[in-house]
Amino acid sequence: MDIETLYQKFKASSSVSTDTRKINKDAMYFALKGDNFDGNQFVSQAFENGAKYCVIDDDKAVINANCFLVNDVLTTLQQLATYHRNAIKVPIISLTGSNGKTTTKELIYAVLVTTYNVRATIGNLNNHIGVPLTLLSFTEDQDFGIIEMGANHQKEIEFLSNIALPDYGVITNFGKAHLEGFGGVEGVIKGKSELYDYLRNDSKTVFINTDDSKQMKQIGNYPNTVTFGKDADNDCVVEFTKANPFVSLKYDGKEIDSQLIGDYNYGNMAIAVAMGHHFKVSAVQIKKGIENYQPKNNRSEIIKKDTTQIILDAYNANPTSMLAALKNLKQLQADTKYLFLGDMFELGDEAEQEHQAIVDFAEANFEEHIYLIGENFCKTETHHHSAQKFANFEDLKPMLGSLNLENTTVLIKGSRGMALERILDLI
Repeated sequence: MDIETLYQKFKASSSVSTDTRKINKDAMYFALKGDNFDGNQFVSQAFENGAKYCVIDDDKAVINANCFLVNDVLTTLQQLATYHRNAIKVPIISLTGSNGKTTTKELIYAVLVTTYNVRATIGNLNNHIGVPLTLLSFTEDQDFGIIEMGANHQKEIEFLSNIALPDYGVITNFGKAHLEGFGGVEGVIKGKSELYDYLRNDSKTVFINTDDSKQMKQIGNYPNTVTFGKDADNDCVVEFTKANPFVSLKYDGKEIDSQLIGDYNYGNMAIAVAMGHHFKVSAVQIKKGIENYQPKNNRSEIIKKDTTQIILDAYNANPTSMLAALKNLKQLQADTKYLFLGDMFELGDEAEQEHQAIVDFAEANFEEHIYLIGENFCKTETHHHSAQKFANFEDLKPMLGSLNLENTTVLIKGSRGMALERILDLI
């Protein structure tokens, strides 16, 4: 079936789904394959649960005239998303980066939605499946669509850019994330910069933080830029003011006070301010959008339990974000501080070195109450008698109930696979 014909069927559907357990009535079901499943096996279930059409790539799965056989379901999903994107002609804002992508995406949305009809990536559906699903959720009556792009290897951002065809783009930062897949820090910079390369080739617009020397080096003499930063000659002048514990910045003579902790979130906020400024959102609405945004999903959340203040940042971790979280904790005013640090994943050959660097920093800046969880942290050398190691969460659990955390500040930080938010239920 050709894409144009399939697109007409898509327009007659209520939505798109890849999971028969979460299917809407009259949806179009795409029977994706994975390492441990084959969506073609669930076509009958899809129809029973309300699907109107099913897109399949196994001829044995054809059970009625509403089954559309294609060569490859995933490729078809991606092609349909690009076709739809071209049909509705909604301006697309795309973003990537090593840290802060989802928070930045939500901040951009919070600012723009005060003035425009906007839709954005839900959660972190930012890969080769999530990006097309997000695009297919956009409608022509929207003023902007915001697409988050994630990557753990070279050419992935290039691939996603050629699906989404963005008009505007921004990179949050270059950090030590997915070093294994990218082949080191220089590989990260090259891989993330594929967004700049796409936009440059198509004469589209880039938002650039002039306070970030790494980004300035990568962007070079790119002609279509919207600059932001503390210097007066920027298109949007924005300046960090404080982070104790919540981050504030100054824009258009106004102090904007967020509900985000850590000065590392300043750059994410500045991007949202610059987007609002460029798209003619008033300073009052920009301030309202950022100040009303509340972090969630284990990202830089502050949780109060009686006299205990908990910084929950357990959605993900890499050496850059881990060090930033520790530096933020160091400058916070608190009599007693507890650190629960979980392994950082996908570091490849640099795992041992990067985990040791985090331990060295923690021991140099915090005298006690350092808890290290995971196989990589267990391999590190520690010098404080108070730095304790646990191979996994199960080994940590028995100790948690004995801690006296009254009048303390607690940091919980680790990669998603560590699921350290489970600590909350035990302290």
